[in-house]
Amino acid sequence: MIEVRDLRVRYGTRTVAHVPELDVGAGECVAVVGESGSGKSTTLMALLGLTEGAEVSGHVRVCGVDVLTAPERRLREIRGARVALVMQSPQAALSPTTRLGVLMRRALDLHGVDAGERAMAEAVEAVLLDPAILRRYPHEVSGGQAQRFAIALALALGAEAVLADEPTSALDVTVQAEVVGVLRRLREERGLALLLVSHDLALVSTIADRVLVMKDGEVVESGAAARVLAEPSHPYTRELLEALP
Repeated sequence: MIEVRDLRVRYGTRTVAHVPELDVGAGECVAVVGESGSGKSTTLMALLGLTEGAEVSGHVRVCGVDVLTAPERRLREIRGARVALVMQSPQAALSPTTRLGVLMRRALDLHGVDAGERAMAEAVEAVLLDPAILRRYPHEVSGGQAQRFAIALALALGAEAVLADEPTSALDVTVQAEVVGVLRRLREERGLALLLVSHDLALVSTIADRVLVMKDGEVVESGAAARVLAEPSHPYTRELLEALP
């Protein structure tokens, strides 16, 4: 679903992200971890062709589309409909004057998805929300509910891959567990490919199959999550693990 080789993102003469290799298959979860400013989110944006003003090189293929050479029209066809982006604070992207059901309907219409009210309700139920939430405004739902609504929107659009940028950092521990549980179940039941950006290694250990560790824009360590988190080989990875409370 996601295939990256020698991805480089530059602003002027400075390389802010360099990823030699990254693959995410259907039903897999790969996590990109590191401190703030390490290049995690920049890498995520590059996979969707959203690094405006940057020089991006290498090979990036998402859902069969070569992101770096495809025209903008082709990229718009896969964004949302085949690969969805779930941001850290979804409430900031939701119109405060529009009910969630209307927002979902607009997104479906925009992408040409012919889905009725039942399909919308099923997408919401899949993330363990009551369909009645579709009648609410964004300020009437909690942060965890808004995050799960964003995931439900991806499901309603038929997304095959989800790019999640710090999806639980603004949530309390209990709600974090709920969101992670939803992502894990969708990955297992629907074969969703999940690329998770996070600085929370404890969270990553519960869901990721493989991990990439980034520092100062470079991948310093990668491999199976169980190995990287239990027996890290790079000093920086060990520092991250030692910093866990």
